[in-house]
Amino acid sequence: MQIPEKIKNAGVVGAGGAGFPTHIKAQSKVEFVLVNGAECEPLIHKDYELMRNYPDEIVKGVELMIEQTGAKKSFFGIKEKNIKAIDEIDKSIKNKKIELCLLGDYYPSGDEYELVYAATKRLIPPHGLPLDVGCLVNNVETFYNIANAIDDRPVTKKFVTVAGAVKNPSSFFVPIGTCFNDLLKIAGGSILQEYAIFVSGILMGKLTFDANEVVTKTTAGIIILPKNHYLVQRMERPIADMNRIGKSACDQCSYCTEFCPRYLLGYDVQPHKVMRSLGFSATGEAVWNQYADLCCSCGLCSLYACPEDLYPREACDQGKSYMKSNGLRYHQQKELKVHPIKEGRRVPLKQLMKRMNILEFEAHTPLIEYSKKIDTVKIKLKQHTGFPSKPIVNLGSRIIEGDLIADIYEDKLGAKIHASISGTIKEINDDFILIEG
Repeated sequence: MQIPEKIKNAGVVGAGGAGFPTHIKAQSKVEFVLVNGAECEPLIHKDYELMRNYPDEIVKGVELMIEQTGAKKSFFGIKEKNIKAIDEIDKSIKNKKIELCLLGDYYPSGDEYELVYAATKRLIPPHGLPLDVGCLVNNVETFYNIANAIDDRPVTKKFVTVAGAVKNPSSFFVPIGTCFNDLLKIAGGSILQEYAIFVSGILMGKLTFDANEVVTKTTAGIIILPKNHYLVQRMERPIADMNRIGKSACDQCSYCTEFCPRYLLGYDVQPHKVMRSLGFSATGEAVWNQYADLCCSCGLCSLYACPEDLYPREACDQGKSYMKSNGLRYHQQKELKVHPIKEGRRVPLKQLMKRMNILEFEAHTPLIEYSKKIDTVKIKLKQHTGFPSKPIVNLGSRIIEGDLIADIYEDKLGAKIHASISGTIKEINDDFILIEG
């Protein structure tokens, strides 16, 4: 059986974000395979722990993708501060095609546009993909899952970090479909009576108060913050209020644009112009919203650059939505060229954390084993790019961990889903499959 077929059968998707089905990427022919171990979201350290504890498996996955794609070189992106992880990975590398690409401790060094440029000095075309410049990029956990797939071990577990206001900040594997309440119990519980949960990161993750939400193939972990924390109150604000405040207070200083990572790479993203759509709509929203179309929603403009604590990222998100719903696409006219002061405008992660008032929650999150039994999982049918998976089991069926429970619809982009625990199918609907052990 070929490598892409093995990856497909194991249900491997990108573990670092959007969850693009990896078997599709594996069918590409590229010059470079890039390993994303940058992990730039504050407080989450699961990739660091994975690299420290499972370097052989990760490197094996990289070697398999080099072989499959015909790549001439692989760059392993990892922050130079992560010395212990570097040492372990370096010891595991025997293939001369794999080379470490040491990165600074900046945000967002894990953005694939940033990583491609750091490793190859190539710039992905506007609206493009790494494949457009001969690169394939995957997160370190994805490579770990590729190595397992070759040995016919499907993706049934997710490696996560639980951080913030918890008794024992830590990282561990849990069955996919585990609820956040169970994650908290494994980490000793929250030290707070009232708290909020950031899922997969503060900057590019989402805010929730529902501890019954569950882990998917793309969940990096959860961060617990006080319910009255500045970041929680800020992100709870209704979008209409964000727009009203932005309309009245934005003085067009352009700091949001000057610090924008995509703008500094040469892409025509200008959040300060997008902010004009809130107050100068008579000009035509499309005029201002086009400058949001290449935004990656990293959040740096809102949570670091803006001196008035406004919401340029949220305005850009609205701008992109406007462009998409109106069938519009921005075609960049100016030459794609890195800004000459890019290096001088990098934002150190520690400085960003200080600005967001979360430095007190920074902690080591070591890999741990736990004794708590996960006896109920709610496995989402849509936890990847593309179409939801199609259930192939019946209510009341007894299944074993690793059994295929949902398949890909014919001629659709998707991923196979497997049982993450052994037990009985208790519920099936359009959104999830519930298994009780």
